[in-house]
Amino acid sequence: MSKREEERRRSVFTRRALLLGAGQLGLFGFLSYRLQKLTVQEGERYATMAEENRVSTRLLAPPRGRVMDRDGRVIAANDLNWRVLLTAEQTQDVAATLETLSRIIPLSESERGRIERDIRRRRRFVPVVVREFLSWEEMAKIEVNAPDLPGISVDVGTTRFYPYTEHLAHVVGYVAPPAESDIDGDPLLALPGIRVGRSGIEKHHDRLLRGRAGTVQMEVNAVGRVIRELDRREGTRGQDVQISIDAELQKAVRARIEEGTSVVVMDARNGEVLAMASQPSFDPNLFSSGISATQWREWTRNRSTPLINKTTNGLYAPGSTFKMVVGLAALEAKVVTPGERIFCPGHYDLGDSRFHCWLRSGHGNLDLRGGLKNSCDVYFYEVAKRVGIDRIAAMARRLGLGVDLEIELPGTKAGFVPTREWRQAQGKPWNLGDTVVHGIGQGFYQLTPLSLATMTARLATGRAVQPHLTHAISGRTVRGVRAEDWPSLGIPERDLRLVREGMWAVVNEEGGTAKIARLPPGYGVLAGKTGSTQVRRVTREQRERGYRAENQPREWRPHALFVAFAPYDNPQYAISVVVEHGTSGGAAAAPLARDVMVDVMNRLRPQPATPVAQPPGTPGAPGRTTEAAPAGPQLAEAPPAARPAAPRADAARVEPSRSDPSRSDPSRSDSSRPDAPPRR
Repeated sequence: MSKREEERRRSVFTRRALLLGAGQLGLFGFLSYRLQKLTVQEGERYATMAEENRVSTRLLAPPRGRVMDRDGRVIAANDLNWRVLLTAEQTQDVAATLETLSRIIPLSESERGRIERDIRRRRRFVPVVVREFLSWEEMAKIEVNAPDLPGISVDVGTTRFYPYTEHLAHVVGYVAPPAESDIDGDPLLALPGIRVGRSGIEKHHDRLLRGRAGTVQMEVNAVGRVIRELDRREGTRGQDVQISIDAELQKAVRARIEEGTSVVVMDARNGEVLAMASQPSFDPNLFSSGISATQWREWTRNRSTPLINKTTNGLYAPGSTFKMVVGLAALEAKVVTPGERIFCPGHYDLGDSRFHCWLRSGHGNLDLRGGLKNSCDVYFYEVAKRVGIDRIAAMARRLGLGVDLEIELPGTKAGFVPTREWRQAQGKPWNLGDTVVHGIGQGFYQLTPLSLATMTARLATGRAVQPHLTHAISGRTVRGVRAEDWPSLGIPERDLRLVREGMWAVVNEEGGTAKIARLPPGYGVLAGKTGSTQVRRVTREQRERGYRAENQPREWRPHALFVAFAPYDNPQYAISVVVEHGTSGGAAAAPLARDVMVDVMNRLRPQPATPVAQPPGTPGAPGRTTEAAPAGPQLAEAPPAARPAAPRADAARVEPSRSDPSRSDPSRSDSSRPDAPPRR
């Protein structure tokens, strides 16, 4: 081999060696880079992924926060919920296990079908719920027979419990399993056994009450089966919510009312709702264990609507309880003066139409105070015509009528106060006759008992108080519990004082329409206003035949209303009462309000001394103050014949007088008692 060929062969070998070395170097460099990246740069991420494959982190449902009343009584609590679970992997024959279990706790065919569906949808090692809310006896039987029940285990969770049952159902609300739309975006709500608020305080404060989920770390194998528990961190219980309701007062109020009756009691100084009761109601505990189709049909088909809170969602025309609004609007517009008198002959003519006063013989000459005291329709027909519907509506809204009161009860209705613009938007004119009718609280008005109580509290204090239920959250008092938190209404005090004097006269002066509502000695002076609203039109022919509302079928009788505040000289409490088809505000609603106010005084304030109320113009009476006037609230001393010895709501419902029908218009419904002329 020549020298040249040998050199050529060497050069080829050298190039191949270089190429091979470069390739090896590049490969080892790449592998070194990837190794460095996997172990150094991304080592933590892959270690986490490996740990997640080995460790399964699961959420733990936190205990729901409690709801308490103003005195700290628990009105929504958590109770233990013992339940039986079935793990299909741990039994060779699911059907046989269920058959054995059914001899201990009977299982319906629908329950078996639901259990079998859950087993098919889940992995066999995931337990499914067979039955919740086991009794102690059922749980003991299952534990005793555990050797014969492969795959069966007993588990404990929590469920919501409402110790005051139907008494606070409309206020506190209830909880239920979350819907699919609720679960979206919140993994806590996907946990078995979790509940969310569906109404009332439970719904409004749901996120605060839920709390924060805990976690448990479980070591699992490749298919997800749990091997052992590694770590557990319990969740944070939801925050406690304290509301302004007095639970015992609420029970006392509900014990006094009948079906179709609503009562709202507010602290007039700061707007806190002290009692909010309507009949009928429902037991919210039934929602915790699941409502049957039969129970749901019974509730929804009941014409008395037990699921509806009538204090916030019942809509009624206010009747004569609205006359204070008309009076204030007229005073502000300066279309009447406090001492101006308007003559009432028993009717009011406007064009070809005649509008009747409830007192057929008429009231004679009356000023604003006398118009309120006697609930004279003719006076307020004339005043409403002068002031106009738009100014009346504006004053109504300032007093909390027909507006959203933003109370912590989802779904509350704002009510409705009509205006000229609203009527014209319907393509119909607003006539002067419409204004006249609305001057006595009839017509298109739709107001709730809550809004009427708010109106009364604002009249009593002159402040724009808002009704609210939340008193404190986790022990921290919320804003709004002080009177100073609420601004002035901007209504002149002299106007408010005149209206209050008229309300005082309604209850405490001879000839007032609610003398029966006087408080017993020792409880202060109550000022109020009666009202009634027709539910069907009374024709001229019926009037001429001697129509009497109390002789009609119950569903045709007028609703009875009464609003009041007390004590008169230092307003603390405001109340509204609506008795559906109660016929007369003076006979049905006023005595009930009196008895409830006595309950309020007994529970929430000390009893004062016992001076006697005097008519306005004398020392100690509204409208005049002298050094001789006694300190503290003054008390209305009713005549012995008119004041029962032991006031009771049922005893106070006296039948209207029929002895002198010529003195009143039988179409109106405020005839009250046999010991006085028929009144509104």
